[in-house]
Amino acid sequence: MGALFGTSNTTTYVESSAGIAAGGRTGLTALTTAACFVLAMVFQPFVTAVPSWATAPALIIVGVFMVAPLKEINWRDLQDAIPAFFAATMMAIFYNITTGIALGFIFYCIIKLATGKVREIHPVLGVVTILLLANFILTAYTSTL
Repeated sequence: MGALFGTSNTTTYVESSAGIAAGGRTGLTALTTAACFVLAMVFQPFVTAVPSWATAPALIIVGVFMVAPLKEINWRDLQDAIPAFFAATMMAIFYNITTGIALGFIFYCIIKLATGKVREIHPVLGVVTILLLANFILTAYTSTL
């Protein structure tokens, strides 16, 4: 449903995970969230009256919350650190969570291939990585036409 309305599937997944982490276990959580978003549309004209710079403090706090889990990454093991670094930084550079995660997957597989640890790549991750690479290549090719 999210893709039909222009939302990336990753964003939909993250929203669902947040609801489950908060204690929601049924579809009622999603319906409640949807009802709140519909109700919020009524207030959209008022929200646009707030200048974008006024939201900066809230965005800084969200950024701090998003960076906190990075401390749990084993930064001394480059096989873990490099894909995590690319995933985190590319999300910010491309302003796209899906692209960041995709590049994290790709770099994880490249590192495993380069170090001779191909057996550590789960078959599903391997297939997804090949599809992601194909998507990036096709997107780059079609944008040059």
